[in-house]
Amino acid sequence: MRFPCVPCDTKKNYDSKAVSQRTRRFRKGRKEITAYLHPMPSSPKEILKQYWGHDSFRPMQEDIIQNILENKDTLALLPTGGGKSICFQVPALIKEGLCLVISPLIALMKDQVENLQKKGIPAIAIHSGMTTYEVNKTLQEVAEGDFKFLYVSPERLETALFAEWLPSLNINLLAVDEAHCISQWGYDFRPHYLRIANLRKDLPGVPVLALTASATPIVQEDIVKKLLFKTPDIFRQSFERANLSYSVFTIDSKINKAIEILSNVPGSSIVYCRNRRQTKNIAHLLSLQNISAGYYHAGLTQEERSARQTAWINDELRVMVCTNAFGMGIDKPGVRTVIHYDTPDCLENYYQEAGRAGRDGDKAYAVLLCHTQDILALEAMPGIRFPSIADIRKVYQSIADYLQVPIGIGEGNYYDFDLNEFIKNFKLDIHLVLNTFKVLEQEGHLAFTENIFFPSQVQFIVDKDVLMDFEQGHPLLEPIIKCLLRTYQGIYDNSVSVYEKQVARLTRLDEETVNNQLLQLQSFNIIEYLPQKESPQVHFLWNRAPAQSLHINHESYQHRKQQFKLRVDAMLKYIRLNKECRSKYISGYFGDTALERCGVCDNCLKEKTVTLNSAGFKKIEQLIYANIPEKGIGAKELLRSLAEVQQENAWEVIEFLQSERKLKVDERGLIYLSL
Repeated sequence: MRFPCVPCDTKKNYDSKAVSQRTRRFRKGRKEITAYLHPMPSSPKEILKQYWGHDSFRPMQEDIIQNILENKDTLALLPTGGGKSICFQVPALIKEGLCLVISPLIALMKDQVENLQKKGIPAIAIHSGMTTYEVNKTLQEVAEGDFKFLYVSPERLETALFAEWLPSLNINLLAVDEAHCISQWGYDFRPHYLRIANLRKDLPGVPVLALTASATPIVQEDIVKKLLFKTPDIFRQSFERANLSYSVFTIDSKINKAIEILSNVPGSSIVYCRNRRQTKNIAHLLSLQNISAGYYHAGLTQEERSARQTAWINDELRVMVCTNAFGMGIDKPGVRTVIHYDTPDCLENYYQEAGRAGRDGDKAYAVLLCHTQDILALEAMPGIRFPSIADIRKVYQSIADYLQVPIGIGEGNYYDFDLNEFIKNFKLDIHLVLNTFKVLEQEGHLAFTENIFFPSQVQFIVDKDVLMDFEQGHPLLEPIIKCLLRTYQGIYDNSVSVYEKQVARLTRLDEETVNNQLLQLQSFNIIEYLPQKESPQVHFLWNRAPAQSLHINHESYQHRKQQFKLRVDAMLKYIRLNKECRSKYISGYFGDTALERCGVCDNCLKEKTVTLNSAGFKKIEQLIYANIPEKGIGAKELLRSLAEVQQENAWEVIEFLQSERKLKVDERGLIYLSL
């Protein structure tokens, strides 16, 4: 069951000190030549224009960039879709050297690296699934090359290999993405983030940019403290989303309400659900109503997830019904509705997920559906989310028994883990198991990952004379042997990641044939071949401990439980609001207390319904009819034509007429009369 994705050593070692000396000798001359042939723009706006095609920055981006260029530690709180990556990518291109980006999200790392490479910006990532040899080779390439960005997970920072190469990397900026993960009082605490501060001792004078979309005031203070900011500069963009209308519906039939919303509001949509089975069922029910819908969760293969995500982004699917595994790093501007079919356990998650609607600035809707059982379940959540210490130790022992991991070993190893089989064999509650995994990760013992991807690993295990004789005796296998040797450097001495699709393309064979030939080579003891894995994995962060002496910091554990209860209470209060502006409440939760009523959430609209009398309503209705041409009109243009009407009142009448089917909106967002 064990999958040894990272070998304990490598046959070929590199002297990082020697590389560092060579680098210092040649780097200056190479850079002078590069600068002469390809001069880099000198100002942030010039870089923004050249690489991103924009003439101006979004609010606050330029101030953050300038702060970094002045070598000041910076905490940037930018809402989802606020353009956080620009804040470190632009100054890193101006400064000499390498920007080290720390991120816990492998998919997001890969996505950003690919986007930078498409722009001609040299970037690379070190992620799970890479062997020691490949990590070593990548770090050597970074040390000797002209890379501008190196993306790593926080776990990689603690390895001896990374520490050995660190002096050679010429780091100019440390960017910490998802910085709220460093705080035990936040909603997504990750212990490895606490070690980031150790880098500061090795990188004196290098500024740190901490980025997050959602951090309460107490978490903001903790980020600054844990990252050792001397004189923190904190930039908080307003949490207001003026075009986003928040609503909560407490109802009996969620599916009927979801169908009603999607029928009345055309355009792309996301429907978030709590579990995998529900995503499939709801997508099926929506499809029966002729609403184009697909489903997405971590249990699908990588190819299935990629295909469905692409179909949704390209508008081949209108609605994506998904768990929270979907959406991270996706920046689709034209999402008109985000519907939460189940209630999130905190406003941090809800705000991030709801914020994927309306990034283009046009009218959009964030709708939360709930009923009485949801509220009761949320009230009980703190006791479920934080199991007793005795239960945690019981599950930990069961995990070790299932994986057959003896006491004193396991550190750094990944193990295949069938969650359903485990629960069935040990007769455990799934919620207890999943919540125990969360606690064990936060305490630094082990982690459970549902959608990790390990590429296939191949290494030749015969000497060259034997291999030559084998090729002569097996001519059908010669092309794939030659392809492996020519394509994957170091494959003769080390286990390296191999991609069957790439081999199939280079050898002009189909992928099934490539898989079969690799298995044949393994059966002849020519190679060691470990096929790719997408099965869930348990990663032991430390050696397995005796369950009865498993260390858990009781005081910290109870404090985290109390903070979790406060977050649940804040979510419950949001659901129960009947007069207060929802947008103002969310902003206040994150410390942005200056916001006025939004005028477009359900509570604000209810208040306006009282103040707008029938005569006023009728007058606005007639103005709307008079200003809608036969060819249709966009919402922004219509509002401009109603200049003498308060925008909130105009929206109220428009939404009423739309709900009464007196107005219709097409897929392009154009409004028509349907009288």
